[in-house]
Amino acid sequence: MSALKRVLFVCVGNACRSQMAEGFARKYGSDVLIAASAGLAPASGVASDTVRAMDEKSINLRDHFPKHLRHLERVKFDLVINISGYPLPESIECEVRGWDIDDPVCMDYAEHCEIRDQIERKVMELILEFRRAQAAPNLTRFGSAPGS
Repeated sequence: MSALKRVLFVCVGNACRSQMAEGFARKYGSDVLIAASAGLAPASGVASDTVRAMDEKSINLRDHFPKHLRHLERVKFDLVINISGYPLPESIECEVRGWDIDDPVCMDYAEHCEIRDQIERKVMELILEFRRAQAAPNLTRFGSAPGS
């Protein structure tokens, strides 16, 4: 089995989007990745609507708290997902992908849930990408003719 991919989700306050992404990644993708999240300017806490919206998906974020990106500088990530809409520090030495997802921090609850569902879809696409990549060597090995 391939090594798990270390993925960091980054948004502005680490209070909504990146926390949701981390929660979904941990729940659905623990077979292929290790998820973490951080913010460029961390908020004082995870937004109450984020906690509530994730509860509806049976993901508990009550013990989560916003972390600054610099607190995770020493961790080697394989991929950083930038949901912040802002450039990340050039010191990041791995692949960075941007997800264009609105910040729900000031939205009403229904809109917050729409953002949650959008993040869930994006995280599932990422997990499926990693699963396909893990399966590819096995498909080649088992799909080849004997002796080839």
